[in-house]
Amino acid sequence: MTAFHGRTVIAAAGCTTLTVNSGLSVLDLATRACRDAISRAGADVGEIDGISTFSMYGDSVPPESVAAALGMGELSYVMDYQSGGTMPSFLVANAAMAVFTGMARSVLVFRALNGRSGIRIGRTSQGGAALAYRHSIGYTGWPQVMAMLARRYMVETGATEECLAAVAIAQREYAALNERAIKRDLLTMDEYFASPYIAAPYRKHDCTTEVDGAHAVLVTTLDRARDLRLRPVIISGSAWTTTGYDVEGGGLHHYRDMSRNYTSHLAPRLWVSGGLSPSDVDVAELYDCFTGNVLMSLEGLGFCGRGEAGDFVKDGHTRLTGSLPVNTHGGLLSEGYVHGMNTVSEAVWQLQASAGHRQVEGARIAVVTSGSSNAGSALILTSE
Repeated sequence: MTAFHGRTVIAAAGCTTLTVNSGLSVLDLATRACRDAISRAGADVGEIDGISTFSMYGDSVPPESVAAALGMGELSYVMDYQSGGTMPSFLVANAAMAVFTGMARSVLVFRALNGRSGIRIGRTSQGGAALAYRHSIGYTGWPQVMAMLARRYMVETGATEECLAAVAIAQREYAALNERAIKRDLLTMDEYFASPYIAAPYRKHDCTTEVDGAHAVLVTTLDRARDLRLRPVIISGSAWTTTGYDVEGGGLHHYRDMSRNYTSHLAPRLWVSGGLSPSDVDVAELYDCFTGNVLMSLEGLGFCGRGEAGDFVKDGHTRLTGSLPVNTHGGLLSEGYVHGMNTVSEAVWQLQASAGHRQVEGARIAVVTSGSSNAGSALILTSE
């Protein structure tokens, strides 16, 4: 356990409505989500002196612009990272280090995008013509790339398309309980298999749902949070890994085992950092840009053995009454793709017992992951 673990917290999480056409600027979305987090915490904006975010292909706004819109004063900590879904847990951990070392008093971490009506990350045109040279196999669309990792995982473990379907179906059940979710209609196995392939083995329901919206969390020290309105969510552990080159920037040909994702590599350090084990976890919020990533992460983190994740989901263990509720907001698949910041928010709300109909009874320990391939980050969060 490093020094900031157990002594830094997420005081509150905030959000905007998720839509397919917000009619708002990304700056407006970001400002609204940050204000929501500040309001829920009962914090004074004048006491917040740090802000951070991430973006891809120019789809967001600088954190300094959001700070100005919020009326924040002098900033002592700013981070504006150019990357994707690996970032939410990573930026929260970095914000925790900043407040623990005294570089900042409190830090807002946000992600905002018009991901449906504006710049859509899933389009093959993103990144320009040079993107065709990013991967040796010539794929330019993210579903194409990630489908190959899923196929390798299926070949190595014996997982089937029914296993992928089970993830989508289980998470849709949570989305039906979530008023913010874009997709709330229950999904059947027949409906799943009637949907078209996007990039085999991934069908429509295996892929994330692009939306317009924003999420934000307020990170501060445990001592400061005790003076605020809500129960502090303690940052008890964290980890990051990049094995070889990040698929987002270096190419699949540098990655040695495409049947596993980053969770297999960071899991030992993550559990040691929090002094906990998989059996201690009450709820898991796992980055799910595609269904296969959930299966790889369940196994990589040690919640089940190699090749067992499909049956684990099919047997109901990830449902609300199961042994390990997973992606209780419906995930990026059904709630919407706020690039994983909503995954962090959901863990916070679960541990603050404010998740409504999808609340996991007695949830005290949550794990959050951020990333889809060979690079990523994770958090262990606990309620005080």
